Amino acid sequence: MARWLSILAVTMVMCVPALAGAAGELRWRGWNEGLKEAGAADKHVLVNVYTDWCGWCRRMDRDVYAREDVRAYLERRFVTVKLNAESGEPATYLGRDFTSRTLASGFRVSGYPTTIFLRPNGEHMVNVPGYVPAERFLLLLQFVGDGHMARGEDFMEFQKKAAAGRNP
Repeated sequence: MARWLSILAVTMVMCVPALAGAAGELRWRGWNEGLKEAGAADKHVLVNVYTDWCGWCRRMDRDVYAREDVRAYLERRFVTVKLNAESGEPATYLGRDFTSRTLASGFRVSGYPTTIFLRPNGEHMVNVPGYVPAERFLLLLQFVGDGHMARGEDFMEFQKKAAAGRNP
């Protein structure tokens, strides 16, 4: 009996999704919850599109999303959403019902990880495919989160200013 309880406890711990977020971890929301929260808080949405088998997705979690500077910026400026591109979980977008799989397909995601940025109202801004190293990812977050993209600024110019030590 004790063995079965141990197995059950381990299984329950393994099945708890990363959405919960413990102290010091980034809080990931599900699609529907995240979009509602973003609209209410007037924050951009960062969607981390992943698959369970994706090694680069796990590396992005470990090397990029786990960094304190990235987490702190995301918590201030974004609502963070995880979207499993192979899941049949229901998701609603622009008044239509999808699954996570069909939603990822609708955003033309074809590789993993892919980061999608949405405006607070859910309007699609841009997809960023692939693994992005932490320093560059933080610049990308600032470019979107501080409104540079919305103002039509060029990312390469923004990056040059940042490299020169000027406040982007």
